[in-house]
Amino acid sequence: MKFKTRVPCRKPSVSDNDDKNFTATKITPTPSSPSPPHESSLLQTHSSLQTLPSVPSLQSLLLDDVDDLTLTRTLSSSFSLSSSITSLSISPSTSSSTSSSLLYASAGHQINVYDCATLTLVDTFNGDSPSSGAVKSIAFCNGKVLTAHQDGKIRVWKLTEKLLETKTSEQKHKQVATLPTLSDRLMHYPIPKNHVQVRRHKTRLWLHHNDAVSSLAVTPTAIYSASWDKTLKIWGPLDLKCKSSVTASQDAVNAVTVSADGVVYTASAEGLINVWNNINNHNDIKKMSGGLSLIATLEKHKSAVNALALNKDETVLFSGACDRSILVWERVDGGKYMSVSGALRGHGGAILSLVNIGDFLVSGSADRTVRIWRRGGGKFKCLAVLTGHKKAVKCLAGKMVEGGNGIVLFSGGLDGEIRVWNVVRLIDVSGD
Repeated sequence: MKFKTRVPCRKPSVSDNDDKNFTATKITPTPSSPSPPHESSLLQTHSSLQTLPSVPSLQSLLLDDVDDLTLTRTLSSSFSLSSSITSLSISPSTSSSTSSSLLYASAGHQINVYDCATLTLVDTFNGDSPSSGAVKSIAFCNGKVLTAHQDGKIRVWKLTEKLLETKTSEQKHKQVATLPTLSDRLMHYPIPKNHVQVRRHKTRLWLHHNDAVSSLAVTPTAIYSASWDKTLKIWGPLDLKCKSSVTASQDAVNAVTVSADGVVYTASAEGLINVWNNINNHNDIKKMSGGLSLIATLEKHKSAVNALALNKDETVLFSGACDRSILVWERVDGGKYMSVSGALRGHGGAILSLVNIGDFLVSGSADRTVRIWRRGGGKFKCLAVLTGHKKAVKCLAGKMVEGGNGIVLFSGGLDGEIRVWNVVRLIDVSGD
């Protein structure tokens, strides 16, 4: 698949006059000046920027476009952990029962697991490994849990069937691998060309991430990891070997997401979104060698891009950045082009997290609020603003409720609080 972009190039810039600061993604230090070890677990702050005047706003949806939709939202629960919530993720259901889903929440290096239905704590793991640093992302692959860490490693955990059935804390997650695996390292180590320079007087195997792993994305044929070391790596989901590594940006890569047809999107601290395609057969897990080709660069944000999300049919890409805007990118002309169709505005701080749940886009911001958006009549409208967090909303997770008439939404903040929202869609028939 080939993409062309119809947006003009714009070099990212940072305003020094804006007095609103937020906790944002790290700008990778240059090789000649590595960050001290004690700074590696800190999130760097930058000034958030004004929204983009050159991009038309999309949330001017006429009321008659959504006169059949009303949302009621209630805060059903909230609980606090010992440190900032850095990642939330819901495991795939293993049965038709909604209680089979598990919520994974990371606070620092520790990961807590809750039953989504009862919010009962069923497990805590990685609590005795503070050297791994904060957990940046959590994903699921072939019945295993993948966690991305500040120390540049990806850890693989096995979830036993007994835990899934009993939801008790007696059975713990068991670590079964660390990426890159020992066998993978030993296989590549003897070959000189597999060693790359990472600092002035230091080399390392190209298999390793050399800074925090910021984001994970999983497909049936590949595991993608994005890092503050500016690279994107591809891992085999079965053998867990590193298949490929590309320099995905001139600055830290903050997010990665993948569509079902194998198109990969990466967002970076330099304000760019790169679009990649597997040059191999991404539908055949045995033939997939992990080669990537850059097919487009989307240049419209004025500052670091922190979050990406695809709509449910994967024809629309949403990107959230430090410029306080969510840009909407659409495939046009039969998928040959990516075109920015507008911006969603309203947040007063940097966009730090995005998640698409059914027909709804949910955004979390440094302004401490969560917004719920929905498309109708070709435009978007903000249907709800959820408040209550005392600090920036760093991560989101959610799922449709049974029957499809609402969502359960989890929001995690740098205040250490997880808030649980029930958002119900009501059909208004008063006008009939």
